[in-house]
Amino acid sequence: TALGPRSYTTLRDEAVKLFNSLQQLELERDPVPLMQGVLQTCLDLPPLVDEIYCQLVKQTTEPPAPGGQGDLHYWQLLTCMSCTFLPSPPVLRFLRFHLDRRSRFPTSEMAKYACFIREALGKTKGRECVPSLEEILVLMRRQEMICTVHCPGAPACSVAISSHTTAEESPLVAFVSPQVARELVSRLGLSQSPNLFALYEQSRRREQPVGSATLLADVLTRFE
Repeated sequence: TALGPRSYTTLRDEAVKLFNSLQQLELERDPVPLMQGVLQTCLDLPPLVDEIYCQLVKQTTEPPAPGGQGDLHYWQLLTCMSCTFLPSPPVLRFLRFHLDRRSRFPTSEMAKYACFIREALGKTKGRECVPSLEEILVLMRRQEMICTVHCPGAPACSVAISSHTTAEESPLVAFVSPQVARELVSRLGLSQSPNLFALYEQSRRREQPVGSATLLADVLTRFE
């Protein structure tokens, strides 16, 4: 049976393919494309989200080489999963127990990932798109993305966003002081308009406002 917008077989077969991808992940020098492929499959086939979470918990429990490349890649993929999907409540409880066990050793690199993942799970609400290659790279380092925003009458500015930042929560709101905002409104002839601030995404084919609840990371993925 074909499932999802891409060409898939049965859920069972796709689960086996994902397991093989996780095994391959241990040896990949550049794991980013493989990670994005796993995330895309989970987005297209939501029933597999719990499966991947369970597999990753298993792979990060008493690994043969703690802190090695394979162990690190599994934690990095788990980080990307936590910023993209929420597992079902039973799996979420199991996952949090797993993360709490790792947090008992706060100086280890894996404990830092565990803390990051636990915090991310409290903010994740679901994504329209999987993380872009750039987002995956920064998540692997537990960092924020830097995006460029062009302002009317002002130079472009760089703002840091997380996987959970919405347009309404954009740091640009804090970047534009009330005085500057009033000046921009006056110059643009919007003094009588109730809409004082909005972000737009512009490409070769379209220009449209970004909804206040839209995740900026999804916007960046669409550009990629």
